[in-house]
Amino acid sequence: MTRPAAGRRRSIAGLVVVIVVALVATSSAALVGSSAEPRATSPGSGLEVVAERGVPDAVLVSRTLFDSAPAAVVVGGGADGAAIGGGAQAARTRGVPMFHVDPTSMGAVRSELARLGVDRVLTIGEVPDLGVPSTSDPGDLGAAGDDGAREPAGDAAVVLLVDPGADAVATAEAAGARTEVLPTADPRSSGSAVESLRSSPDAPVRAVGAAFADERLLRERIGLARSVPELPGGGQIMFPGRRVVALYGSPGAPELGPLGRQSIEESVARAERVAAEYDGVSPVPVVPGFEIIVSVASSDPGPDGAYSTMLDPEAVRPWVDAAAAAGVYVTLDLQPGRTDFLAQAKRYEGLLTQPHVGLALDPEWRLRADQVHLTQIGSVAPEEVNRVSAWLSGLVRAHGLPQKAFVLHQFDADMLGDRSRIDTRHPELAVVVHADGHGTPPVKLETWRRIVDGLPPGAWTGWKNFYREDSPMFSPRRTMRVRPVPWFISYQ
Repeated sequence: MTRPAAGRRRSIAGLVVVIVVALVATSSAALVGSSAEPRATSPGSGLEVVAERGVPDAVLVSRTLFDSAPAAVVVGGGADGAAIGGGAQAARTRGVPMFHVDPTSMGAVRSELARLGVDRVLTIGEVPDLGVPSTSDPGDLGAAGDDGAREPAGDAAVVLLVDPGADAVATAEAAGARTEVLPTADPRSSGSAVESLRSSPDAPVRAVGAAFADERLLRERIGLARSVPELPGGGQIMFPGRRVVALYGSPGAPELGPLGRQSIEESVARAERVAAEYDGVSPVPVVPGFEIIVSVASSDPGPDGAYSTMLDPEAVRPWVDAAAAAGVYVTLDLQPGRTDFLAQAKRYEGLLTQPHVGLALDPEWRLRADQVHLTQIGSVAPEEVNRVSAWLSGLVRAHGLPQKAFVLHQFDADMLGDRSRIDTRHPELAVVVHADGHGTPPVKLETWRRIVDGLPPGAWTGWKNFYREDSPMFSPRRTMRVRPVPWFISYQ
Protein backbone atom coordinates (compact mmCIF):
# COMPACT_ATOMS: atom_id res chain seq x y z
CA MET A 1 0.00 0.00 0.00
CA THR A 2 1.33 3.41 -0.95
CA ARG A 3 1.17 6.26 1.55
CA PRO A 4 1.70 9.94 0.75
CA ALA A 5 5.36 10.80 1.28
CA ALA A 6 6.35 12.58 4.48
CA GLY A 7 7.64 15.46 2.38
CA ARG A 8 8.51 16.49 -1.11
CA ARG A 9 11.79 18.19 -0.25
CA ARG A 10 13.87 15.30 -1.60
CA SER A 11 11.81 14.71 -4.74
CA ILE A 12 14.42 16.01 -7.17
CA ALA A 13 17.42 14.33 -5.59
CA GLY A 14 16.72 11.05 -7.34
CA LEU A 15 17.51 12.66 -10.68
CA VAL A 16 21.07 13.52 -9.78
CA VAL A 17 23.76 11.63 -11.68
CA VAL A 18 26.87 12.98 -13.39
CA ILE A 19 26.88 16.44 -11.88
CA VAL A 20 26.71 15.06 -8.33
CA VAL A 21 30.09 13.45 -8.89
CA ALA A 22 31.48 16.82 -9.86
CA LEU A 23 29.97 18.37 -6.75
CA VAL A 24 31.71 15.89 -4.47
CA ALA A 25 35.04 16.23 -6.26
CA THR A 26 35.02 20.01 -5.97
CA SER A 27 33.30 20.47 -2.61
CA SER A 28 36.17 22.55 -1.26
CA ALA A 29 36.46 24.88 -4.23
CA ALA A 30 36.33 28.61 -3.52
CA LEU A 31 33.76 30.93 -4.99
CA VAL A 32 35.09 32.44 -8.19
CA GLY A 33 34.80 36.23 -8.45
CA SER A 34 33.29 36.94 -5.00
CA SER A 35 33.62 35.97 -1.35
CA ALA A 36 30.04 36.95 -0.58
CA GLU A 37 27.54 34.51 0.88
CA PRO A 38 23.89 34.16 -0.14
CA ARG A 39 21.69 36.21 2.17
CA ALA A 40 18.20 34.90 2.78
CA THR A 41 15.44 37.30 3.60
CA SER A 42 13.29 36.96 6.72
CA PRO A 43 9.66 36.79 5.60
CA GLY A 44 7.18 38.43 7.93
CA SER A 45 4.66 36.35 9.83
CA GLY A 46 1.30 35.32 8.45
CA LEU A 47 0.18 34.46 4.93
CA GLU A 48 1.26 36.17 1.72
CA VAL A 49 0.22 35.20 -1.79
CA VAL A 50 3.07 35.88 -4.23
CA ALA A 51 1.97 36.11 -7.85
CA GLU A 52 2.64 38.36 -10.81
CA ARG A 53 1.43 37.81 -14.33
CA GLY A 54 4.19 36.64 -16.64
CA VAL A 55 6.77 36.12 -13.88
CA PRO A 56 7.97 32.51 -13.38
CA ASP A 57 7.45 30.83 -10.03
CA ALA A 58 11.20 30.45 -9.46
CA VAL A 59 11.72 34.22 -9.79
CA LEU A 60 8.81 34.85 -7.42
CA VAL A 61 10.30 32.42 -4.88
CA SER A 62 13.69 34.09 -5.19
CA ARG A 63 12.20 37.56 -4.68
CA THR A 64 10.44 36.30 -1.57
CA LEU A 65 13.26 34.33 0.07
CA PHE A 66 16.55 35.88 -1.10
CA ASP A 67 17.95 39.34 -0.41
CA SER A 68 21.10 38.58 -2.41
CA ALA A 69 23.12 35.76 -3.90
CA PRO A 70 26.61 35.78 -5.43
CA ALA A 71 25.78 32.94 -7.82
CA ALA A 72 22.86 31.15 -9.41
CA VAL A 73 22.05 28.09 -11.52
CA VAL A 74 20.39 28.74 -14.89
CA VAL A 75 18.84 26.02 -17.06
CA GLY A 76 18.21 26.51 -20.76
CA GLY A 77 16.96 24.45 -23.66
CA GLY A 78 18.23 20.98 -24.44
CA ALA A 79 18.87 19.99 -20.81
CA ASP A 80 17.71 16.47 -19.95
CA GLY A 81 16.23 15.34 -16.65
CA ALA A 82 19.52 14.17 -15.19
CA ALA A 83 21.24 17.47 -15.96
CA ILE A 84 18.35 19.47 -14.51
CA GLY A 85 18.44 17.31 -11.40
CA GLY A 86 22.14 17.91 -11.06
CA GLY A 87 21.61 21.65 -11.39
CA ALA A 88 18.94 21.55 -8.70
CA GLN A 89 21.30 19.68 -6.41
CA ALA A 90 24.01 22.28 -7.04
CA ALA A 91 21.58 25.07 -6.13
CA ARG A 92 20.50 23.36 -2.93
CA THR A 93 23.96 22.46 -1.71
CA ARG A 94 25.33 25.95 -2.42
CA GLY A 95 22.23 27.72 -1.12
CA VAL A 96 21.69 29.72 -4.32
CA PRO A 97 18.62 30.17 -6.56
CA MET A 98 17.92 28.30 -9.77
CA PHE A 99 16.08 29.60 -12.83
CA HIS A 100 14.85 28.10 -16.08
CA VAL A 101 15.25 30.55 -18.93
CA ASP A 102 13.44 30.72 -22.25
CA PRO A 103 12.29 33.61 -24.45
CA THR A 104 9.24 34.25 -22.24
CA SER A 105 11.18 34.34 -18.96
CA MET A 106 14.41 35.97 -20.15
CA GLY A 107 13.57 39.49 -18.94
CA ALA A 108 12.36 38.40 -15.50
CA VAL A 109 15.39 36.16 -14.93
CA ARG A 110 17.86 38.83 -16.08
CA SER A 111 16.25 41.39 -13.73
CA GLU A 112 16.35 38.98 -10.79
CA LEU A 113 20.03 38.17 -11.35
CA ALA A 114 20.77 41.88 -11.24
CA ARG A 115 18.72 42.42 -8.07
CA LEU A 116 20.49 39.57 -6.31
CA GLY A 117 23.93 40.81 -7.31
CA VAL A 118 24.82 37.53 -9.04
CA ASP A 119 28.33 37.60 -10.53
CA ARG A 120 28.53 34.02 -11.85
CA VAL A 121 26.01 31.47 -13.12
CA LEU A 122 26.25 27.73 -13.56
CA THR A 123 24.66 27.02 -16.95
CA ILE A 124 22.81 23.80 -17.75
CA GLY A 125 21.88 23.24 -21.40
CA GLU A 126 21.73 26.02 -24.00
CA VAL A 127 21.60 29.26 -22.02
CA PRO A 128 21.58 32.62 -23.86
CA ASP A 129 23.88 35.44 -22.78
CA LEU A 130 22.55 36.94 -19.56
CA GLY A 131 25.28 39.51 -19.12
CA VAL A 132 26.84 37.53 -16.26
CA PRO A 133 29.98 35.35 -16.42
CA SER A 134 29.05 31.70 -16.77
CA THR A 135 30.59 28.33 -15.95
CA SER A 136 29.72 24.72 -16.53
CA ASP A 137 31.69 23.57 -13.46
CA PRO A 138 29.63 23.32 -10.24
CA GLY A 139 32.82 23.76 -8.25
CA ASP A 140 33.03 27.37 -9.45
CA LEU A 141 29.97 28.16 -7.31
CA GLY A 142 31.81 27.57 -4.04
CA ALA A 143 31.87 24.91 -1.35
CA ALA A 144 28.96 22.52 -1.08
CA GLY A 145 27.17 21.77 2.16
CA ASP A 146 28.24 18.79 4.23
CA ASP A 147 25.35 16.55 3.26
CA GLY A 148 24.00 18.24 0.17
CA ALA A 149 20.79 19.28 1.92
CA ARG A 150 19.56 22.07 4.16
CA GLU A 151 17.03 21.09 6.81
CA PRO A 152 14.44 23.82 7.40
CA ALA A 153 14.63 25.53 10.78
CA GLY A 154 11.63 25.42 13.07
CA ASP A 155 10.59 28.95 12.12
CA ALA A 156 11.37 28.57 8.40
CA ALA A 157 8.82 29.84 5.92
CA VAL A 158 6.36 27.30 4.51
CA VAL A 159 6.32 27.71 0.72
CA LEU A 160 3.29 26.31 -1.13
CA LEU A 161 3.62 25.52 -4.85
CA VAL A 162 1.29 23.94 -7.42
CA ASP A 163 2.76 22.13 -10.42
CA PRO A 164 6.07 24.00 -10.16
CA GLY A 165 9.19 23.58 -12.22
CA ALA A 166 12.30 22.04 -10.69
CA ASP A 167 13.81 25.53 -10.50
CA ALA A 168 11.12 26.89 -8.16
CA VAL A 169 11.41 23.89 -5.85
CA ALA A 170 15.21 24.02 -5.76
CA THR A 171 15.20 27.78 -5.08
CA ALA A 172 12.84 27.41 -2.13
CA GLU A 173 14.85 24.51 -0.72
CA ALA A 174 18.11 26.40 -1.24
CA ALA A 175 16.71 29.17 0.98
CA GLY A 176 15.94 26.65 3.74
CA ALA A 177 12.15 26.89 3.37
CA ARG A 178 9.70 24.11 4.12
CA THR A 179 8.77 23.44 0.51
CA GLU A 180 5.42 21.81 -0.20
CA VAL A 181 4.36 20.80 -3.72
CA LEU A 182 0.57 20.43 -3.85
CA PRO A 183 -1.66 18.62 -6.38
CA THR A 184 -4.15 21.51 -6.14
CA ALA A 185 -4.19 25.02 -4.68
CA ASP A 186 -5.39 23.59 -1.36
CA PRO A 187 -2.87 22.76 1.38
CA ARG A 188 -5.28 20.12 2.70
CA SER A 189 -4.56 18.03 -0.41
CA SER A 190 -1.14 17.05 0.94
CA GLY A 191 -0.39 15.24 4.18
CA SER A 192 3.11 16.71 4.12
CA ALA A 193 1.75 20.27 3.83
CA VAL A 194 -0.68 19.65 6.68
CA GLU A 195 2.23 18.40 8.81
CA SER A 196 4.33 21.48 8.01
CA LEU A 197 1.50 23.88 8.80
CA ARG A 198 0.68 22.12 12.06
CA SER A 199 4.23 21.66 13.29
CA SER A 200 5.07 25.34 12.68
CA PRO A 201 1.84 27.22 13.42
CA ASP A 202 3.62 30.59 13.68
CA ALA A 203 5.82 30.19 10.60
CA PRO A 204 5.24 32.56 7.69
CA VAL A 205 3.39 30.98 4.76
CA ARG A 206 4.15 31.99 1.18
CA ALA A 207 1.79 30.71 -1.51
CA VAL A 208 3.55 31.19 -4.84
CA GLY A 209 1.80 31.34 -8.17
CA ALA A 210 -1.46 32.35 -9.82
CA ALA A 211 -3.24 29.21 -8.57
CA PHE A 212 -3.59 30.90 -5.17
CA ALA A 213 -5.56 33.88 -6.47
CA ASP A 214 -8.25 33.67 -3.76
CA GLU A 215 -6.36 34.65 -0.61
CA ARG A 216 -9.46 34.59 1.59
CA LEU A 217 -10.22 30.99 0.58
CA LEU A 218 -6.58 29.97 1.05
CA ARG A 219 -6.51 31.48 4.53
CA GLU A 220 -9.63 29.51 5.43
CA ARG A 221 -8.10 26.29 4.10
CA ILE A 222 -4.89 26.82 6.05
CA GLY A 223 -6.98 27.19 9.20
CA LEU A 224 -8.74 23.91 8.44
CA ALA A 225 -5.44 22.19 7.66
CA ARG A 226 -4.25 23.09 11.14
CA SER A 227 -7.38 21.92 12.95
CA VAL A 228 -9.22 19.14 11.06
CA PRO A 229 -8.42 15.39 11.41
CA GLU A 230 -6.64 13.77 8.47
CA LEU A 231 -7.90 11.10 6.11
CA PRO A 232 -6.26 7.69 5.75
CA GLY A 233 -3.04 8.36 3.85
CA GLY A 234 -2.80 11.98 5.06
CA GLY A 235 -4.36 15.25 4.02
CA GLN A 236 -7.98 16.28 4.40
CA ILE A 237 -9.55 16.30 0.92
CA MET A 238 -10.29 13.12 -0.97
CA PHE A 239 -8.97 13.79 -4.46
CA PRO A 240 -6.70 14.23 -6.40
CA GLY A 241 -4.12 13.50 -3.70
CA ARG A 242 -5.09 9.83 -3.38
CA ARG A 243 -6.89 7.00 -5.14
CA VAL A 244 -9.21 4.67 -3.18
CA VAL A 245 -9.33 0.96 -4.08
CA ALA A 246 -12.08 -0.77 -2.09
CA LEU A 247 -13.62 -4.16 -1.40
CA TYR A 248 -17.41 -4.12 -1.80
CA GLY A 249 -19.88 -6.21 0.17
CA SER A 250 -21.63 -6.73 3.49
CA PRO A 251 -20.35 -8.43 6.66
CA GLY A 252 -21.37 -12.07 6.86
CA ALA A 253 -22.95 -12.06 3.37
CA PRO A 254 -20.43 -13.65 0.97
CA GLU A 255 -22.92 -13.62 -1.89
CA LEU A 256 -22.92 -9.79 -1.88
CA GLY A 257 -19.22 -9.29 -2.54
CA PRO A 258 -15.67 -10.03 -1.41
CA LEU A 259 -15.89 -7.91 1.74
CA GLY A 260 -18.15 -10.45 3.42
CA ARG A 261 -16.16 -13.57 2.53
CA GLN A 262 -13.70 -13.42 5.41
CA SER A 263 -13.20 -12.00 8.89
CA ILE A 264 -12.58 -8.33 9.65
CA GLU A 265 -8.84 -8.84 10.01
CA GLU A 266 -8.65 -10.90 6.84
CA SER A 267 -10.73 -8.30 4.97
CA VAL A 268 -8.29 -5.57 6.02
CA ALA A 269 -5.39 -7.66 4.73
CA ARG A 270 -7.23 -8.45 1.49
CA ALA A 271 -8.09 -4.78 0.90
CA GLU A 272 -4.44 -3.87 1.41
CA ARG A 273 -3.32 -6.51 -1.10
CA VAL A 274 -5.80 -5.37 -3.75
CA ALA A 275 -4.82 -1.72 -3.26
CA ALA A 276 -1.12 -2.61 -3.44
CA GLU A 277 -1.66 -3.97 -6.97
CA TYR A 278 -2.14 -0.33 -8.07
CA ASP A 279 1.10 0.93 -6.54
CA GLY A 280 3.04 0.59 -9.78
CA VAL A 281 0.34 2.02 -12.06
CA SER A 282 -1.24 4.85 -10.08
CA PRO A 283 0.63 8.17 -10.25
CA VAL A 284 -0.90 9.17 -6.89
CA PRO A 285 -0.85 7.28 -3.57
CA VAL A 286 -3.34 4.43 -3.20
CA VAL A 287 -5.49 3.99 -0.08
CA PRO A 288 -7.32 0.69 0.60
CA GLY A 289 -11.03 0.88 1.24
CA PHE A 290 -14.15 -0.90 2.44
CA GLU A 291 -17.49 -0.21 0.76
CA ILE A 292 -19.89 -1.72 3.27
CA ILE A 293 -23.50 -2.35 2.29
CA VAL A 294 -25.27 -1.34 5.51
CA SER A 295 -28.83 -1.47 4.15
CA VAL A 296 -29.41 -4.49 1.93
CA ALA A 297 -32.10 -4.70 -0.75
CA SER A 298 -34.56 -7.49 0.03
CA SER A 299 -37.05 -9.50 -2.02
CA ASP A 300 -39.31 -9.50 1.04
CA PRO A 301 -41.11 -6.30 2.01
CA GLY A 302 -40.44 -6.91 5.69
CA PRO A 303 -42.57 -5.61 8.57
CA ASP A 304 -42.21 -2.00 7.41
CA GLY A 305 -42.78 -2.70 3.71
CA ALA A 306 -39.41 -1.15 2.84
CA TYR A 307 -37.87 -4.04 0.90
CA SER A 308 -34.60 -3.19 2.67
CA THR A 309 -32.87 -4.67 5.70
CA MET A 310 -30.74 -2.29 7.73
CA LEU A 311 -27.73 -3.54 9.67
CA ASP A 312 -27.46 -2.44 13.28
CA PRO A 313 -24.85 0.36 13.35
CA GLU A 314 -23.21 -1.33 16.33
CA ALA A 315 -22.70 -4.47 14.25
CA VAL A 316 -20.88 -2.38 11.64
CA ARG A 317 -18.79 -0.43 14.14
CA PRO A 318 -16.08 -3.13 14.61
CA TRP A 319 -15.44 -2.99 10.85
CA VAL A 320 -15.24 0.79 10.91
CA ASP A 321 -12.92 0.78 13.93
CA ALA A 322 -10.62 -1.86 12.44
CA ALA A 323 -10.46 0.16 9.22
CA ALA A 324 -9.47 3.29 11.17
CA ALA A 325 -6.66 1.43 12.89
CA ALA A 326 -5.36 0.07 9.57
CA GLY A 327 -5.64 3.27 7.50
CA VAL A 328 -8.56 1.94 5.42
CA TYR A 329 -11.20 4.34 4.07
CA VAL A 330 -14.81 3.25 4.63
CA THR A 331 -17.87 4.05 2.53
CA LEU A 332 -21.30 3.09 3.87
CA ASP A 333 -23.52 1.93 1.00
CA LEU A 334 -27.32 2.29 1.12
CA GLN A 335 -29.83 0.08 -0.76
CA PRO A 336 -33.02 1.62 0.67
CA GLY A 337 -35.84 -0.06 -1.25
CA ARG A 338 -38.96 2.03 -0.71
CA THR A 339 -37.33 4.06 2.06
CA ASP A 340 -35.88 7.53 1.57
CA PHE A 341 -32.05 7.65 1.33
CA LEU A 342 -31.83 10.41 3.92
CA ALA A 343 -33.89 8.51 6.48
CA GLN A 344 -31.50 5.57 6.23
CA ALA A 345 -28.36 7.75 6.21
CA LYS A 346 -29.39 9.37 9.49
CA ARG A 347 -29.49 5.94 11.13
CA TYR A 348 -25.72 5.76 10.61
CA GLU A 349 -24.90 9.30 11.75
CA GLY A 350 -22.76 8.01 14.61
CA LEU A 351 -20.48 6.21 12.15
CA LEU A 352 -20.48 9.04 9.61
CA THR A 353 -19.09 11.44 12.20
CA GLN A 354 -15.81 9.53 12.00
CA PRO A 355 -13.24 11.19 9.71
CA HIS A 356 -12.54 8.10 7.59
CA VAL A 357 -16.17 7.26 6.74
CA GLY A 358 -18.05 8.38 3.61
CA LEU A 359 -21.44 7.57 2.13
CA ALA A 360 -22.66 5.85 -1.06
CA LEU A 361 -26.14 5.87 -2.58
CA ASP A 362 -27.17 2.92 -4.78
CA PRO A 363 -30.18 4.07 -6.85
CA GLU A 364 -30.59 0.66 -8.48
CA TRP A 365 -32.20 -0.38 -5.21
CA ARG A 366 -34.33 2.76 -4.59
CA LEU A 367 -37.92 1.76 -5.40
CA ARG A 368 -41.11 3.67 -5.98
CA ALA A 369 -44.18 2.57 -4.05
CA ASP A 370 -45.32 0.30 -6.91
CA GLN A 371 -41.94 -1.32 -7.66
CA VAL A 372 -40.11 -4.42 -6.41
CA HIS A 373 -36.47 -5.44 -6.69
CA LEU A 374 -35.32 -7.45 -9.73
CA THR A 375 -38.54 -6.61 -11.57
CA GLN A 376 -37.75 -2.94 -12.05
CA ILE A 377 -34.47 -1.03 -11.88
CA GLY A 378 -34.71 1.64 -9.23
CA SER A 379 -33.83 5.31 -9.52
CA VAL A 380 -33.60 8.45 -7.40
CA ALA A 381 -34.62 12.03 -8.07
CA PRO A 382 -31.84 14.64 -7.94
CA GLU A 383 -33.78 16.47 -5.23
CA GLU A 384 -33.47 13.46 -2.93
CA VAL A 385 -29.72 13.23 -3.64
CA ASN A 386 -29.40 16.92 -2.81
CA ARG A 387 -31.20 16.50 0.52
CA VAL A 388 -28.69 13.85 1.49
CA SER A 389 -25.66 15.87 0.36
CA ALA A 390 -26.89 18.96 2.22
CA TRP A 391 -27.32 16.94 5.41
CA LEU A 392 -23.96 15.19 5.03
CA SER A 393 -22.05 18.40 4.31
CA GLY A 394 -23.64 19.95 7.40
CA LEU A 395 -22.44 16.97 9.42
CA VAL A 396 -18.88 17.58 8.20
CA ARG A 397 -19.03 21.24 9.22
CA ALA A 398 -20.65 20.60 12.59
CA HIS A 399 -18.05 18.01 13.61
CA GLY A 400 -14.95 19.61 12.07
CA LEU A 401 -14.31 16.65 9.74
CA PRO A 402 -12.19 16.24 6.62
CA GLN A 403 -13.89 16.05 3.24
CA LYS A 404 -16.05 12.95 2.70
CA ALA A 405 -16.55 10.79 -0.36
CA PHE A 406 -20.18 10.96 -1.52
CA VAL A 407 -20.55 8.13 -4.05
CA LEU A 408 -23.47 7.88 -6.49
CA HIS A 409 -23.71 4.49 -8.20
CA GLN A 410 -25.00 4.35 -11.74
CA PHE A 411 -25.12 2.01 -14.74
CA ASP A 412 -28.41 3.07 -16.34
CA ALA A 413 -29.03 6.56 -17.73
CA ASP A 414 -32.24 7.04 -15.73
CA MET A 415 -30.92 5.99 -12.32
CA LEU A 416 -29.91 9.53 -11.27
CA GLY A 417 -32.50 11.43 -13.30
CA ASP A 418 -31.40 14.78 -14.69
CA ARG A 419 -27.86 14.89 -13.33
CA SER A 420 -27.50 18.59 -14.14
CA ARG A 421 -29.77 19.21 -11.13
CA ILE A 422 -27.47 17.34 -8.73
CA ASP A 423 -25.71 19.84 -6.45
CA THR A 424 -21.95 19.20 -6.44
CA ARG A 425 -20.99 22.54 -4.88
CA HIS A 426 -20.56 21.42 -1.25
CA PRO A 427 -16.81 21.76 -0.55
CA GLU A 428 -17.19 19.31 2.33
CA LEU A 429 -17.95 16.47 -0.13
CA ALA A 430 -16.13 14.83 -3.03
CA VAL A 431 -18.99 13.69 -5.27
CA VAL A 432 -18.13 10.50 -7.17
CA VAL A 433 -20.27 9.17 -10.01
CA HIS A 434 -19.46 5.47 -9.92
CA ALA A 435 -20.02 3.33 -13.02
CA ASP A 436 -21.27 -0.13 -12.01
CA GLY A 437 -21.55 -1.84 -15.40
CA HIS A 438 -20.26 -5.40 -15.83
CA GLY A 439 -19.69 -7.80 -18.71
CA THR A 440 -17.17 -7.97 -21.52
CA PRO A 441 -14.68 -5.08 -21.95
CA PRO A 442 -16.63 -3.53 -24.87
CA VAL A 443 -19.85 -3.62 -22.83
CA LYS A 444 -18.18 -2.11 -19.76
CA LEU A 445 -16.55 0.63 -21.78
CA GLU A 446 -19.83 1.49 -23.51
CA THR A 447 -21.48 1.82 -20.09
CA TRP A 448 -18.53 3.95 -18.96
CA ARG A 449 -18.82 6.31 -21.92
CA ARG A 450 -22.52 6.72 -21.27
CA ILE A 451 -21.94 7.48 -17.59
CA VAL A 452 -19.05 9.95 -17.96
CA ASP A 453 -20.72 11.86 -20.79
CA GLY A 454 -22.20 14.99 -19.24
CA LEU A 455 -20.90 14.45 -15.71
CA PRO A 456 -22.06 17.09 -13.22
CA PRO A 457 -19.41 19.81 -12.82
CA GLY A 458 -16.82 18.99 -10.21
CA ALA A 459 -17.74 15.30 -10.00
CA TRP A 460 -15.05 12.64 -9.76
CA THR A 461 -15.21 9.27 -11.50
CA GLY A 462 -15.55 5.78 -10.03
CA TRP A 463 -15.22 2.32 -11.58
CA LYS A 464 -16.17 -1.19 -10.44
CA ASN A 465 -14.46 -4.48 -11.32
CA PHE A 466 -16.50 -7.66 -10.89
CA TYR A 467 -14.73 -10.91 -10.04
CA ARG A 468 -17.54 -13.09 -11.39
CA GLU A 469 -19.61 -11.02 -13.84
CA ASP A 470 -16.75 -9.48 -15.86
CA SER A 471 -15.25 -11.58 -18.65
CA PRO A 472 -12.41 -10.97 -18.33
CA MET A 473 -12.03 -8.64 -15.36
CA PHE A 474 -9.86 -5.59 -16.01
CA SER A 475 -6.37 -5.75 -14.51
CA PRO A 476 -5.17 -2.75 -12.45
CA ARG A 477 -3.06 -1.60 -15.39
CA ARG A 478 -6.01 -1.79 -17.79
CA THR A 479 -8.29 -0.11 -15.25
CA MET A 480 -5.87 2.80 -15.06
CA ARG A 481 -5.93 3.16 -18.85
CA VAL A 482 -9.64 4.00 -18.75
CA ARG A 483 -10.31 7.66 -19.59
CA PRO A 484 -11.13 9.73 -17.73
CA VAL A 485 -9.11 7.95 -15.08
CA PRO A 486 -11.22 6.63 -12.15
CA TRP A 487 -10.43 7.86 -8.64
CA PHE A 488 -12.61 5.47 -6.62
CA ILE A 489 -12.25 1.83 -7.72
CA SER A 490 -14.22 -0.95 -6.06
CA TYR A 491 -14.20 -4.74 -6.39
CA GLN A 492 -17.34 -6.86 -6.19
